[in-house]
Amino acid sequence: MITHNLGYPRIGNQRELKKGLEQFWAGKISEEELRTIGSKIRQQNWQTQVDAGLNLVPSNDFSFYDHVLDTSLMLGAIPERYQVLVDNQHNSELDVYFAMARGLQTEQADIQAMEMTKWFDTNYHYIVPEFTKNQDFKRFSNKAIQNFEEAKSLGIITKPVLVGPVTFLLLGKEKEAGFERIDLLDKILPIYIEILQELAAKGAIWVQLDEPCLTLDLTENEIIAFQKAYQTIRESVPALKILLATYFECSGDNINLATSLPVNCLHIDLVRCPAQLGDILTLKHFVDSDKSLSLGVVDGRNIWKTDYKKALSFIQTANEQLATDRLLIAPSCSLLHAPCDLDLEKNETVLTPEIKSWFAFAKQKLTEVVALGKIADSKYDLNISLAFAENQRVIEHRKTSVLIHKPFVKQRVAEITPTDSVRQNPFPIRQKLQLKALQLPLFPTTTIGSFPQTDEVRKLRADLKKGVISQIEYDNFIEKEIEKSIIWQEKIGLDVLVHGEFERNDMVEYFGEQLSGYVFTQNGWVQSYGSRCVKPPIIYGDVERTTPMTVRWSKFAQSKTNKLMKGMLTGPITILQWSFVRDDQPRRTTAFQIALAIRDEVLDLENAGIKVIQIDEPAIREGLPLRKADWENYLQWATEAFRLSASKVKDVTQIHTHMCYSEFNDIIKHIADMDADVITIETSRSQMELLEAFVNFQYPNEIGPGVYDIHSPRVPEVNEMVELLEKALVNIPARNLWVNPDCGLKTRKWAETEKALQNMILATQELRIMALAE
Repeated sequence: MITHNLGYPRIGNQRELKKGLEQFWAGKISEEELRTIGSKIRQQNWQTQVDAGLNLVPSNDFSFYDHVLDTSLMLGAIPERYQVLVDNQHNSELDVYFAMARGLQTEQADIQAMEMTKWFDTNYHYIVPEFTKNQDFKRFSNKAIQNFEEAKSLGIITKPVLVGPVTFLLLGKEKEAGFERIDLLDKILPIYIEILQELAAKGAIWVQLDEPCLTLDLTENEIIAFQKAYQTIRESVPALKILLATYFECSGDNINLATSLPVNCLHIDLVRCPAQLGDILTLKHFVDSDKSLSLGVVDGRNIWKTDYKKALSFIQTANEQLATDRLLIAPSCSLLHAPCDLDLEKNETVLTPEIKSWFAFAKQKLTEVVALGKIADSKYDLNISLAFAENQRVIEHRKTSVLIHKPFVKQRVAEITPTDSVRQNPFPIRQKLQLKALQLPLFPTTTIGSFPQTDEVRKLRADLKKGVISQIEYDNFIEKEIEKSIIWQEKIGLDVLVHGEFERNDMVEYFGEQLSGYVFTQNGWVQSYGSRCVKPPIIYGDVERTTPMTVRWSKFAQSKTNKLMKGMLTGPITILQWSFVRDDQPRRTTAFQIALAIRDEVLDLENAGIKVIQIDEPAIREGLPLRKADWENYLQWATEAFRLSASKVKDVTQIHTHMCYSEFNDIIKHIADMDADVITIETSRSQMELLEAFVNFQYPNEIGPGVYDIHSPRVPEVNEMVELLEKALVNIPARNLWVNPDCGLKTRKWAETEKALQNMILATQELRIMALAE
């Protein structure tokens, strides 16, 4: 059987891409040096996959920022505001590319970045394509061709990977009314065909077109678009073998469409949707065809070892109806979402051998794919397979390990009642009490929580872990950083302060390190967007808070100011979504365990005198199932988990939450059901468009629409923020409007942060003057 991979992590084993990008953006290395770093990562990835024994290795899965943005550049889908950069012959392709991703602010130009949102239900962010009516497209980037030729020069004939044409359009947004973006299919197809023809001419045998939108609820026009696109492609490149990749969900109602498209192979995700294999094998038109079926039996999104017995049952079932030469074996999706290599985890005090034996990272998942292929080729003779025997030993050991189960935690979840997730009084009553108790001005100003983490802060944290400095030395340093940030916040006039989170490595990892049932890695990094990498903690057992996690620093910070100090926590759903989650119990159960741990922390903060507590939930929307039929069940337990964490406080304690880079229309009722006193949201990249959902719903509680984009280094002017706030005030009562950035400021530099927040305060002051004049 053919073994293949859909995509490999692009960051490098030691995050070489992150480091290279940040050096390039800082002007410390040249574009040529950055491209050399990219080439080394690609070549290492290809060789790793060849050495693992894969039959087909992908190319064009590497990206300097985002594969959807790569596609926009390939098609020349470059918004008009960047045309000045395109026209300037001194600008390279990468100059335009990074301006689209990050914005640009120089003496010559001030250009906003494109929007960013989550890639389906993952924590990966992509750059949202922008479309206009009658838009023209022109091939701009040849990256897919160049990557294929680069691998070919090394003697490796790869399987180029492209975002499919229909998914690319559906992932974008219309920037004006009067048309549907799917109508642009006829304009982009000629470019796709030109590239595919060129790949075939240069020796490509297979090409992978990713169409995960085939797992969504499609309109009639979108179904027609799929049929038209692939019929046109098939007729134009008849000799090229096309692998159509779906993942993250079942094909559902689209199963006949997916299996009928004129491609050579259909890839399906049997980790997220095992039932679809049986459904496909009942389709006579597919079984009787000569099409191949790629079985995604190794989890591309988690770190648990594959149960070979379970995976082989899928392969054997398929093999009973389809010839061996019609079957391919692969991970469920791109390994972009998995850490690079478990072999890099060498510190047994951080990750014990017992727990480590349960894991497989990207490199190890390649081995699993190849091993399953060999067992299948041996006609499933398990008696001769040492790999199978060892795999089953580990799988059974994990099931019975005493490290996993805690009766007390299970009992707490079992005893949850409906009243545990309801505030004492409804919001209108709470708001009056909070207005009196907190004495905040009109349009209160705050930040989302974190301040820039300088190289010095990171070095001190690393020195603490290495034992170079003592805990006392580290704590003294953090205290000084907090005091400096408080003095500065008071100076510029912020109303609700934060302590800056200088002691935190990551908004999820920091909490996971203090909760039982979690384990951590040293090098388990995955890409979130661009140069932003996260190291998700791993939930392997029942979750419990055994000691306060944030009280010490919040209490210290509050003692240094007479202004309100926010306690900063990460919510249960975000901790769940941004961790690698155990797969041996329902996610709902794990979420409730985390919610109870966060509730304990909330009550301790309140008892310590913290009157404003923020419980961030940026991942609520991200966790939404891809099929609408499954939404209600998820949203009910997700919102209950948040309320469970927040609802035991007094009415005068103000609960905030934060969400970013989400389409809110679909879930606005459930956001309201969370019943946070204040919600802060990302809206600046969309020019307050994302606020429409709250306005149309008549969201009753207080809201802080972000007035500047923290994912871009550009500093917006005061008038720009005033205009955004005026847009917000058209539909939000003045007493309900807060002023804040889009998100936390951890990844920014201090110089831009100081200037941007000063401008934000000036914009607020202007708004207050205008309100008084009325």
